[in-house]
Amino acid sequence: MKLAELKNLNPKKPGSWPWPAKIIAFVVMFVGVVVAGALLLWQDQWETLGKAKEEEGQLKETFLTKKRQAINLDLIKKQLNETQESLGALLKQLPSKSEMDALLTDINQAGLGRGLQFELFRPGVETVNGSFTEQPIVIKVTGNYDDIGKFSSDIAMLPRIVTLNDIAIANVASGGLSMDAVAKTYRYLDEAEIAAQNAQKKAKSAVKPGEPAQSGGHGGGAK
Repeated sequence: MKLAELKNLNPKKPGSWPWPAKIIAFVVMFVGVVVAGALLLWQDQWETLGKAKEEEGQLKETFLTKKRQAINLDLIKKQLNETQESLGALLKQLPSKSEMDALLTDINQAGLGRGLQFELFRPGVETVNGSFTEQPIVIKVTGNYDDIGKFSSDIAMLPRIVTLNDIAIANVASGGLSMDAVAKTYRYLDEAEIAAQNAQKKAKSAVKPGEPAQSGGHGGGAK
């Protein structure tokens, strides 16, 4: 059918159209109905499909993250065990409260064993730092250079942790050298001390700032 014949068709009398024109008109109407139905009826389904695809992408990303974590879980467990073993080894180098006197004796004997003369050996007050305490010991020894050096080496080789700090070495009038230092040693708190420390913290937190402490009883007036 030619284009000129299509232009001459009367839209008010489609029944008089030739069959080719009727078929073309039917096809155009059918396609229009299908497109309009798709836009009106399937639009919600398209939106649902888009949301489902977006959720699928998020689930895939979450899965990959969990998978990477699962792969590294064994490595993390191994590192945790190694850390706990290292912590246990360090704690073994900290004496308990009952072992502190023996440790102080070991420090004293390390100096006497090298032929040093103790001019001062004064343990200080313990300072609590978390789950362990630090105790300074002010010492002053006199002797020759080699013995003082060996004494410092012996302190470092003790099975318990002891450090020498604030070291000052000077000549003495009688010959030889004197060494002033602060030896610091550490010990872990036992369960009773930790419990007492926690109870003290709770008692402090229970008292509000600016609130006076309540007295245990009522005072009576004098008659």
